Amino acid sequence: MSALTDDVEFMKQYWFGVHCESQWTAGSSWKLVYGDGHISDTGEIVEAEPPRRLVIRWQHQNKPELKAEGESQCTMELEPSGTAVKLSITHTIEREPSKLIEAVSAGWPKVISNLKSLLETGSIALQDPYPIKSAHSAKA
Repeated sequence: MSALTDDVEFMKQYWFGVHCESQWTAGSSWKLVYGDGHISDTGEIVEAEPPRRLVIRWQHQNKPELKAEGESQCTMELEPSGTAVKLSITHTIEREPSKLIEAVSAGWPKVISNLKSLLETGSIALQDPYPIKSAHSAKA
């Protein structure tokens, strides 16, 4: 759980320069902060049971169409599995369809892929969360 919460500089490595700020206890505030200091998402810690469970309720702040959807809830669970640890992330919102859930569904795999690579090899796998398509792949 500490790789997900405690070390801001470590977090920035796997989360494309973004980091979370919180006291990581139930009822404490939570925010997702970009490298330039602007806040992307705000919310609160609903449950904190280190090292196995963390539940955060948050609302996106930057894009009006995502902010209008209201609060979402993200549950992270860690479970020992032999010599490894299984991380499960469930991110939900009370509306369907949801542009926010569509966005985080594309983002979480990239963040977690980088976290896994960083923990296992010491370096991240992906440099950019939104790769720029090359001119050769664009259709005329």
